[in-house]
Amino acid sequence: MKSFALRAALFGVALSAAPAFAADHVNLVQGIALRGYDPVAYFTQGKAVRGDPKITAKFDGATYDFVDEKDRAAFEADPAKYAPQYGGFCAAATTHGRKVDADPHKFVVKDGKLYVNYNQEALDFFAKDLPTNITAADRKWPEVKEIEQVIR
Repeated sequence: MKSFALRAALFGVALSAAPAFAADHVNLVQGIALRGYDPVAYFTQGKAVRGDPKITAKFDGATYDFVDEKDRAAFEADPAKYAPQYGGFCAAATTHGRKVDADPHKFVVKDGKLYVNYNQEALDFFAKDLPTNITAADRKWPEVKEIEQVIR
């Protein structure tokens, strides 16, 4: 089902899209960015690590959870360094002008930036040619962030 949803999202096939749960342009699930995963851990541990909902910080209208106070302090010192690109929406879908939810486990860090994707297929697509896809997503993001509906 997720493969169909990704193809639909990338190529414009109509799906029922849930309302966006976003602080302007940040992907939120139940009010939390990255579904509660610690954004700093992607850089320090190289993996998605669930944060503690008691250890939080806000940035760009979103709440982020952290594993510990050390990660929260690192984030608060430079939140733009750790926040996911494209508001935490699927980077692969963004290259195609679509606003799609992302799985925090499907990520790549490139040049000090975090990119999350909808599923493994989306990650494989995005990672196959990172420079081209990052350029395309960067170019599309200003219009994608204004889309009101998020495909989940």
